[in-house]
Amino acid sequence: MPHLKPIKVISVVDEEPTVLQNREENQPLSPMARMFHEPESNVYIVTMIGFKSKINPEVVKANLEHSLLKHRRFSSLQVVDEKIEGGLKWVPTKVNLDDHVIVPNLEPKLIDSPDKFVEDYTSSLSQTGIKMSMPMWDLHLLNIKTSDAESVAVLRVHHSLGDGTSLMSLLLACCRKVSDPNEVPTIPSVTKKIDSNGHSKGFWPYLLFKLWLFWNTLVDVVMFIATALMFVRDTKTPLKGELGNGCLPRRFVHRSVSLDDVKLVRNAMNTTINDVMLGVTQAGLSRYLNRKYGQLNIINGLSERNNNLPNNIRLRATFFMNLRPSAGIQELANMLKKGSKAKWGNQIGYLIFPFTIALRDDPLDYLREAKVAMDRKKASLEASFSYFLSKSFLKFGNKAASFPSETTLWFSNVMGPKEEISLYGYPIAYVAPSCSGQPNGLMIHVVSYANKMTFVLSVDDGLIPDPHQLCDDLEESLHLIKNASLLKDIN
Repeated sequence: MPHLKPIKVISVVDEEPTVLQNREENQPLSPMARMFHEPESNVYIVTMIGFKSKINPEVVKANLEHSLLKHRRFSSLQVVDEKIEGGLKWVPTKVNLDDHVIVPNLEPKLIDSPDKFVEDYTSSLSQTGIKMSMPMWDLHLLNIKTSDAESVAVLRVHHSLGDGTSLMSLLLACCRKVSDPNEVPTIPSVTKKIDSNGHSKGFWPYLLFKLWLFWNTLVDVVMFIATALMFVRDTKTPLKGELGNGCLPRRFVHRSVSLDDVKLVRNAMNTTINDVMLGVTQAGLSRYLNRKYGQLNIINGLSERNNNLPNNIRLRATFFMNLRPSAGIQELANMLKKGSKAKWGNQIGYLIFPFTIALRDDPLDYLREAKVAMDRKKASLEASFSYFLSKSFLKFGNKAASFPSETTLWFSNVMGPKEEISLYGYPIAYVAPSCSGQPNGLMIHVVSYANKMTFVLSVDDGLIPDPHQLCDDLEESLHLIKNASLLKDIN
C-alpha cells in the first residue's frame, strides 16, 4: 500500500440519531477492502445510469441526505492508523454534498456527438482518483440527451466501500418501481448451491461427489497459485496487455440485448443465464480475435483465411463470485432498515475461468463448452480459497496479496431488477456498472435490467481501440446462438 499521510478528521455534528445508529466507529478496513488500495488493484466501481428525463441536481442532493448518506461507509473517511491491523480504519465525518455531486456546465448545442461526449467524460474519470480526505465516492450529473437516455449520471465509488452486489443493492434500496412508486424493486431469487449431485441419495454418490469436489479444488488451487506467482500465463493476444494496466486510461462502452432472447436460449439448452452469457462471451471473443489475427496476416503478407486463430490460445478470466450464503441482493436491499442482518462489504472470491478460443461450425458448441467449464468450477472451492488466501496474505504484508494479473480479462455479472425502476422519481433507462484501476486490459460486466441484458466493457484505451466492434461481436454471437437454438427445437 502506498504511503499515506494521516488526514484531519472532521467531527460529526448536526446529524440525526438515526444516521449514526449502528455505526462501528474506528473499525479497521477488511482485508479485501485493503486489497483494493494496492497499486495494481486500486479499483473504482464506475456505474453509468441513463435516465428517461432530465434530472434536477438539487432534488438528487436532497434525496441523498436521506438515503445514501445513511450508510456509514458513504459518510466515513478511511484514515491512516498505524496502531491497527492493516493501517486504515473507518471514521465517520460530516459530508459536504457539494464536494461529491459534480454538475458540469454543459452546452448541448455545441456538442457534436453526445454519446461520444459522455463516453469521453466517463473515460476521464479513470485518470483521476478521489482524495482520501473525503468519503471515497462522487456522483456526476450530465444533463445531455444521448441515443438511449435523456440524461446520464455517473456514480464512482472506490471498491473498498463494497462489492458489486452490495453497491447494486444499496442503489436499489434508493429506487422504487415505476409501476408502483411505493414499492422497492424485485430481484430474481437465486439459491446458491454447488451441484445437485451433492444432494444425491445414497452413500456412494455422496462420497464420489465429495472426492470430485476435493480433486477439482486441489487442481484449481494449484493453478490459481501458479497463475498468481506468474508461472502460468495467458497467451499474448490483441486482448492481452502488459502488466501495469491499472494506471492507464480506461474507456467504458455498453451494449444492451434482449433478455427474452437470453432466456429463450437458456430454456432451449436447459442451462442457466450465466452459462448463456459465458457462451456468448466465448463466441464474441473468438470472432473478435479471428478478425484481429486476419488483419495481422494481411499486414505480414500472408493470405487471409476464414480461420485465422492460432492453435492452443490460453485465454482466461478472473471471474468474481458472491460468497454470501444466498444471492444477497434482496437482503442487502434492506440495509438501510433497522435490524438488517445482511453482510455489507467485499464478500467476494474469484476463480480463474478458461475461455476456449476457436471457431465452431455449430454456435451452440460455445455454450456447451462454457457450461462444462462452469459446472466444473461450481464443484470446486476455488473462490472460497482465493478469499481466504487474500485475507491470510494481507496479515503478513499487503504486497503478498493481489488479484491474478496474468489472466486476460476480468468477468463479473450482477442481477438487476425485474421491472423498470426510478431513482428519486426519475425513471431509469439503463444501468451499466464497470470498473477502472484493474491490472487487466479488458473487463466484461453483465447486468440485467427489466427486459434487457447489458454488456459493459471497460478497456485499456491503447490496447483495445475498437471496443464498439467487440460489442458488435458479442451481440452477433447471441443472435447466432439464438437462431441455432431455435433450429434445435424445430429439429
